[in-house]
Parts: sequence; structure tokens; C-alpha cells
Amino acid sequence: MLRSNLIPAEVKPLKVLLVEDNLSLANLYVNFLQAEPVALSHVATGSEAMTAIRNERPSVVFLDLQLPDMNGIEILNWIQNDGIDAAVIVVTADGSLSTAVEAMKAGALDFLVKPFNRERLVVTLRNALERQRLSAIVEKVKGGYPRDNYCGFVGSSVSMQAVYQVIESAAQSKATVFVTGESGTGKEVCAHALHDLSPRNDKPFVPINCAAIPRELMESAIFGHVKGAFTGATQHQSGAAKRADGGTLFLDEVCEMDADLQTKLLRFIQTGSFEAVGSPTTEVVDVRFICATNRDPWVEVQAGRFREDLYYRLHVIPIQLPPLRERDDDILTLVRHFIRVYAEEEGKAFRDVSPEAARVLLDYSWPGNIRELQNVIRNAVVLYDAEVIEPAMLPAKIAQAAGNRVPKAAGAAGAPAALPATANLAPIDEASLSERIVPLWKLEKEATEQAIELCGGNIARAAAYLGISPSTIYRKRVSWEAMESNLVATAESSR
Repeated sequence: MLRSNLIPAEVKPLKVLLVEDNLSLANLYVNFLQAEPVALSHVATGSEAMTAIRNERPSVVFLDLQLPDMNGIEILNWIQNDGIDAAVIVVTADGSLSTAVEAMKAGALDFLVKPFNRERLVVTLRNALERQRLSAIVEKVKGGYPRDNYCGFVGSSVSMQAVYQVIESAAQSKATVFVTGESGTGKEVCAHALHDLSPRNDKPFVPINCAAIPRELMESAIFGHVKGAFTGATQHQSGAAKRADGGTLFLDEVCEMDADLQTKLLRFIQTGSFEAVGSPTTEVVDVRFICATNRDPWVEVQAGRFREDLYYRLHVIPIQLPPLRERDDDILTLVRHFIRVYAEEEGKAFRDVSPEAARVLLDYSWPGNIRELQNVIRNAVVLYDAEVIEPAMLPAKIAQAAGNRVPKAAGAAGAPAALPATANLAPIDEASLSERIVPLWKLEKEATEQAIELCGGNIARAAAYLGISPSTIYRKRVSWEAMESNLVATAESSR
């Protein structure tokens, strides 16, 4: 058996098996693939090939059809029947179409006819490896949770897919998770998801907001107190640490914690032990820590407001929740979700949002993130009776913000906006101008659609050439639809 051993052991390259009975050709092919980042093995017979495939599970197999002990088609059939996940490239001196068709029907990914050069072999290998990589991604997604509605989160944007994946991986661990993100991005939802997917999900989830409790009461809130520990302590009270024993303790807005209490929290995390306020007795609990903040914790460390050693104890697995303005693909998904929820709660007939209102919502920057969006939709559903949310049902500040982004074309009375006064202007024929000047949004739409057509309908590829993100194209399409609907409505009303 020949082996290519140019790859360092720590890299763990993908395995490739070459099945070729001609030793000189085998040496040539190994030489062709010397520079490729794969672990290449060679066998000369069909029986050796089956043993190697069974034991090594290669990602790609180059399979000669004419072997000393059997026909390669037999091995190909065996690979398919046993469900072995390997891309097979058939290699033969027989260039007849019938042989190629037979091999493809048996499950071969590609077909090489001897003789072939280095470039042909390398390109074929790289295509096969990429096919295997994409297949693995598809299978992983198929086997995962529904990614548009995940453990309390709603949204299928790329940024949220990454969050879901980290949650899924971190949930099984006892390691501390530090969740960061702006207010309203769903940090407590994330903490609940980590707990619900963990082996501790049958034990308590205890949240405590470090910003909502007075500093003088925070230590008691976490560790509890005994009777008489301070004025007003009329009875023994267990703290969050004790209540979370066996489960999860969620410290929200942890960067708001007083410096003295940070020291006690550090000791608690290191030892799993604590003393209730006023008690000489040490208690030991088994707690998984999840922390969250809407600040940058490292900035807090550098400013001296947060202990560096505590930061490193807590910041084991970081999860950064994206703001809503960076989740373009999810805004309308969330809007429609909240419409359904609140319409059912209020017994209203709302079922969707109009294209015009959708454009306004997409143009807004959402500084309050999902919490602000929830309030806007609830407000519209409670105050109005309709089937579709219209722009007039939205708060004035949102419509105004969207208006600042897209200049209005009409004045207060619906007449065309006044043109700036300019000397020596000839009389303007408005009808002629409207026919000769193409609105900018139409030019943008035409250019974008042409790019998509040139890229064979691949929006991601077209977006790359246009220098924008795919989500921008989807968002603009909603806006263009609204523009076209307005044109149609205007034309019909003028008849």
C-alpha cells in the first residue's frame, strides 16, 4: 500500500483512497496529488479496497474498474448498498459511453478516462471533496432543530443560525456562558434555551437581575440571609444560589454588580460554596452559571469596574446576540409572528402587514430591538381593528424615521413637492418629465434583477457582485413591491 505522508498529523486531513492495480500509474497519481491537503492511500485489488473502505472510511475513492480479482462496478454497488458515505470517482481505460452510464447508474460521482493529466485529477478531487462538504452541511441542518423557530427565538437569518449552533453545543456542558447583546435582543431567552437543552432541565432555572436589586440587598438576594442578619431580616431566607442547586443560576446585567460582591461571587464560582449573610455555616451547591450584560464586559474590566479574574471565570463560552438592525431577514418574520400571537390574545382579525407598512418597519433602525418591535405590534393590534397593519397604525416616530430615509414625494395636501426656486428656468412640462425620467428605485431594481439573471438566479452570488448582502436584496424587493403597488393604486384612482 502506498501512502502520501506529507500532511502533518495534527491537521487531520480528509482521507482519499486510490484503487489501482498498475503500480507505475498509482505512483504517478500519488505524485499528481502530492500538494493536495489529503491523506492519500493506495491499494491494488478489489478485496484490499473493500477492507480499506470498511476500516478507514475515506471521503473520496478513485476506483479503477479493471481489477485483478473483480470488476470495480461490484465494489461501487457494495458501497451504495451498504450506505457508505464516500464519493466514488470511476477510473478506466474504456472510454465508451455505456461504461460511463453504468458507473453513474451505480452511484459514481464522476468518471475519468485514462490517460488524464494532473489538472484533471486535481479538479475532480476538489469537486468531490466540496460535494462531500456541502452534503455534510445539509445533513447537519436536516438533523437539527427547526432553525426558523428555535427554543423561544424566532428568525432564520445567518447571524441567528450561528447563535443557535453555539447554544446547541454549549447546552450540554457545565461551562459558564457569558451572553452579551443590546437591551431587547433576547439574552434571557438565550439563557432559558441553554438550560432547557441541558441535562439540568428538570432542575430549577433561577434568574436574578443585578441591576434591579439595591446594592445593599444584592448579597442577600444571591446567598440568602439568616434571621437578625440586618434590620428587617425577621426570618431565614434562602438566596438564588441555594434555590438553583442542581440547576442553573442566571445573573443578568452582571456588570452592574458591586465590586465587593464581585469578590464573593468569584469565590463562589471557584469553590461552589458560600455563606448566607449573617451565617457562619458554609453551604455547598452544584450550580451552572449563565451571565449576561448589555455592556462590553472587557471595556468594564479596562475601566476598573469589573474584576479581570472574575471576567475570565465567567467568559468561558461567549454568545453575542445580534441587534435587530443586523437581522434584516428576520424583521418581517418577527412582525408576522407577533401579529399572530397578539391577534389571538386580543381576539382581533389581524393577519399580516401591508407592503407599505413593511417598508416602514424595514427602514427603521430598532434601537430597542425585539422588545421595541413587540410593543409596536401589540400597540397596533390593541388600538385598531383591521386585517392588515397599515403605516398609519404605527407610532409616529417610526414613520418619521422611515420618512427621513426615503424623501416624501408629496406635500401636505398631496400635491407635488415644491421645486427650489431657480432663475431662468424654462416652463416645465410635468407629463413629459414623468415619461423621460426613470425613478432611481426602478433603475436599482432593473440592475439588481439583471444581476440575478446573469448569475443564474443565485441571489447570494449576485449580491456579492453588487457589493451588498443577500438580505439587502430581499429587503429591497419588499420595498419595490410597495412602490409598484402604489403606482397601480394611483393609476386606478386616476381613471
